[in-house]
Amino acid sequence: MDEHIYGQNARKLRLVLGLTTTYMLIEAVGGWLTNSLALLADAGHMLTDVAALFLAMVAIWLADRTAPREKTYGYYRLEILAAIVNAVALIVISLVILYEAYERFQAPPEVRGFEMIFIAAGGLVINSLGLWILRQRQVSLNLRGAFLHILGDALGSIGAMSAGVLIWLWGWNMADPLFSVVTAFLIIYCAWRLIRDSVNVLLEATPAHIDIDAVKETIKRVDGVYDMHDLHVWTITPGKEALSAHIVLHQGACHKTTLEMLQDRLKVEFGIAHATIQLETPDFREDEIHF
Repeated sequence: MDEHIYGQNARKLRLVLGLTTTYMLIEAVGGWLTNSLALLADAGHMLTDVAALFLAMVAIWLADRTAPREKTYGYYRLEILAAIVNAVALIVISLVILYEAYERFQAPPEVRGFEMIFIAAGGLVINSLGLWILRQRQVSLNLRGAFLHILGDALGSIGAMSAGVLIWLWGWNMADPLFSVVTAFLIIYCAWRLIRDSVNVLLEATPAHIDIDAVKETIKRVDGVYDMHDLHVWTITPGKEALSAHIVLHQGACHKTTLEMLQDRLKVEFGIAHATIQLETPDFREDEIHF
């Protein structure tokens, strides 16, 4: 990705981050003033968006920096550690929301439904604007993830609006804790996925979107490849996958040509641009060639 694309993505994320953070605070204050737990829960869900947008910006910034000598992979894993901390904090917030919802189910308080509708509608407008800004999400995996977070929050705003309508028209105050529970579980689901994906990166698990069997078949179909072993595929940071493998060549196969074909197939079919391959001859005389 060139510097122009990096700049475009960073500007988009900064704009959406500013809009989301501002309205998250407005919605939190509005939830407190209207006594709406659903609005507070939706503000908590917007916090997941703020965290996701910030991490996406960090990833773009880190990807464009040169790694220091003492850290050959740079600071990519700081993004993963920050993601785990954010996810744990969001789960704690969700548990607090669920406890408060339980209390409200016992004795539903009065909620100002009319004002609640307008505050939630404002959140939906902000989320819709964020979706429009990030609409070309296929350019970057980070932008795609941010887009999905904003989409989920837009659904949370619709839920808060629905609760406001039920309270305003029919006085059904039970709708407020009910929709806050739905939003809290949505936050927990997103946070749990974030923890799971982050732990998989730290454990250097095979990326979920890469079929390791398909990688093996692709490598074996390359002309000159006889066999392979010690194949590993892992994630350095989301969007930056790495591979290492020992490839046994047919007798007389051209090393340079085979390496170039392997590199091209891995990059085109799986998006793996960072690979370390050790070529071996059938009689196990080894030539270490890295690219």
